[in-house]
Amino acid sequence: MSTIHSRSADAPSAFAPVKGASLSIAILAVAAFVIVTTEFLIVGLLPALARDLGISAATAGQLVTLFAVVVMLCGPFLTAWLAAFDRKRLFIAILALFAAANGLAAVAPNIWVLAVARLVPALALPVFWGTASETAAQIAGPGKSGRAVSVVYLGISAAMLFGIPLGTLASDAFGWRGAFALLAVLSLAVAVLMAISMPTVRAAHPVAMREQARIFKSPFFVANVLLSILVFTAMFTGYTYLAEMLEKSAGIEPARVGWWLMGFGAVGLFGNWLGGLCVDKKPLATTAVFSIVLALGMAASTALAGFGFGFAIALCVWGIANTALYPICQIRVMKAASGSQALAGTINVSAANGGIALGAVIGGVSITAWGIGNVGYVSAAIAALAALASPIIAKLAQGLRKNAPTA
Repeated sequence: MSTIHSRSADAPSAFAPVKGASLSIAILAVAAFVIVTTEFLIVGLLPALARDLGISAATAGQLVTLFAVVVMLCGPFLTAWLAAFDRKRLFIAILALFAAANGLAAVAPNIWVLAVARLVPALALPVFWGTASETAAQIAGPGKSGRAVSVVYLGISAAMLFGIPLGTLASDAFGWRGAFALLAVLSLAVAVLMAISMPTVRAAHPVAMREQARIFKSPFFVANVLLSILVFTAMFTGYTYLAEMLEKSAGIEPARVGWWLMGFGAVGLFGNWLGGLCVDKKPLATTAVFSIVLALGMAASTALAGFGFGFAIALCVWGIANTALYPICQIRVMKAASGSQALAGTINVSAANGGIALGAVIGGVSITAWGIGNVGYVSAAIAALAALASPIIAKLAQGLRKNAPTA
């Protein structure tokens, strides 16, 4: 097997491509599919597990909150601590951990055991995303980091399109415990596939956590992280309530809402590819462009709700931009870091989770104040702010370069 070495101070694309790179990146995408499905599957299982465990849906919903908060708070520290580990072994360990956690969830006798089964993978998820993004970029080689990360992020799109709906269907057929059991088996299968096919990727020079944390001293890096929070706030102010919007504003029958959501995920596959294709050369400009497209798509979807074909086209625009911004934000933040790309990637995941939580709150408040028919306009306004912020951050980078001491 090929072996490549990673140094935190290097850019993510500063490595020659290795033999079997495409297969290895594809395996990382499958692993991402398993991990994202594990994270969000519980949303579709809440009613069933609440009934089975004798708790309210609101109490069961706190498992979702627990997962997001753990990801947001613990991700950067754990990734910095594990940055020097052999990446192949780290990924296999993470997948084994997900298998064990899903297996525990399948046999959980009460909410407390289920909470532990959710807490454990929440600790590992941000470590995977930070290191997987960096590793995919390294394996792909120079000039291909954006496309490599976008392939890994196809796992998100595939989970939204297939994993979560199919998992919910499996729950209907085998029960919610059966759905978690299937995920446990799939996690182990991907771990074995990774052990057989993936090259070894390890850090040649371990970097102390204090040294890695120096990226926080860069105003440019911090500004890019804040931009990710703003982008994800815009995305999830609307997306969190998309099903409600489809039913109440667009007049979609409840039985067909799921199919519309699958269509939203399907067009997102193209957006994921497009975002990865464009982000390598001008990450901030790409962020601005897709934020504008996101704003237009959300505003048009709100304005055209109930107008059939026009609404469907607007929703496609929204879906393309929404999914494109996942890899765009990830590779942009990694490129903004002068070192510690794995930590930078995980910080972006934590920032994204903060934006998701904030967006859900803003969307909820907007619905209470103005109704579901206007939440898309609020989302669009926040996306427009993200588009306006991008060139300001670009100017900050230019200013920093001008003021940098010359050798």
